[in-house]
Amino acid sequence: MARSRKPVNPGAENALDQMKMEVSNELGIAERVRNQGWSTMTSADCGRVGGHMVRKMIQQYESGMSGANATANAATNSTLTAKYDVNNQ
Repeated sequence: MARSRKPVNPGAENALDQMKMEVSNELGIAERVRNQGWSTMTSADCGRVGGHMVRKMIQQYESGMSGANATANAATNSTLTAKYDVNNQ
């Protein structure tokens, strides 16, 4: 199956582009991106940007899970894990 370059939520495209520029700024490559564009960046630089974006998204998701939601999710996940655990047959 071919991978799509479209975001799952098309409304998030601008936010993802903004995050990409914030991360490139943190990594010190934003000026090159502005002058030369993403197509001239090395795959290593693009990989670093993508990796940092994923880390930030995971941090945002985990911080949103704090409090009551985390307790409810943990209870649900442990029930499903125990119910479908191969070792508990």
